[in-house]
Amino acid sequence: MSSRADARPPEPSRAERVRSVLSAARSLTVTTDGHRCDLAGAHSLDERGRLTLRLPADCHLAAAVACAPRGDLAAMLQFTDVAPTSVRDRVRARVTLSGWLTEDGSAEPEAAGAGDGDGAVEGVALRLDAVRATLDTGEGAEGVGLDELVLAGADPLAGHEAALLIHLTDDHPDAVARLARLVEPRHLHGVRRVVPVGLDRYGITLRLEHARTHDDVRLPFAVPLRDAAEFGDRIQALLAAAHACPRRRRSMHTRP
Repeated sequence: MSSRADARPPEPSRAERVRSVLSAARSLTVTTDGHRCDLAGAHSLDERGRLTLRLPADCHLAAAVACAPRGDLAAMLQFTDVAPTSVRDRVRARVTLSGWLTEDGSAEPEAAGAGDGDGAVEGVALRLDAVRATLDTGEGAEGVGLDELVLAGADPLAGHEAALLIHLTDDHPDAVARLARLVEPRHLHGVRRVVPVGLDRYGITLRLEHARTHDDVRLPFAVPLRDAAEFGDRIQALLAAAHACPRRRRSMHTRP
């Protein structure tokens, strides 16, 4: 849908998207037999994508794992990928990991609330031994191979995407309007607002909002970036291409 190519623009693989969601997410929901809880800032990933939860030793989930017959507890972990900019239908994807939670004796436990003085509670590390991973982008859930997850890495912009998109939207609406020139005119018919809604090493995604519906359009970078420091150069290259593009859409808004 970009003016620069008729072929589908490159984008991260499903495994890369899962790794990016897990890396950037700050919260998750854990469901076990008869219990459901929401956790914030409790999970971490190692370089192979293995997930660990660090929790107070006296919390319900840690106690349930400790009391499980074989020391492991069937669990489903759900992560929601939400667009950082203000648009309708902000949920971009959902990631679900299913497997077994077990106490990780190899991880050094941390004290929950250790920086708060008195009242710190000894922590426990729970490792997820995943048996299934799924990615749901709104077009149906698809399984992602665990071997693929081990080999994949998070996108280099995963931890920076929210700040970069909000900065672009709030502080540079003129740049967003210029980027919209790269969209084929037929896709801009009836569009009321254009908002950046996604960013990865391959390009930037614009949300085209109509009165009651919306479409997403990817604008690919000429060369995929390797780290966040290259983002400015890639955006400048797109803006230069937009400047050379004769298309205009004066009636289209780029902000609420």
